[in-house]
Amino acid sequence: MNPTSCPNCSGRNLYEGPDVSAGGGYAPNYLPGLGSWWLAETFRPVVCRDCGLTRLFASKGARGKLADSAKWKRIP
Repeated sequence: MNPTSCPNCSGRNLYEGPDVSAGGGYAPNYLPGLGSWWLAETFRPVVCRDCGLTRLFASKGARGKLADSAKWKRIP
């Protein structure tokens, strides 16, 4: 992940935060089938200071499991 400009406003004031959990337990699991049974995968948030658009990028570990997961289908 290496965004250089905001897709919403073309701003270049992007800020990357620390990894956050993709959920699970009592919260929705936004990356089902990609974590382990006791630990959800993570997202890396990126926020545009100019317009506030916030994007969540799945961790490298989660992306590596997509092709083998029964819960995710590749879009042609």
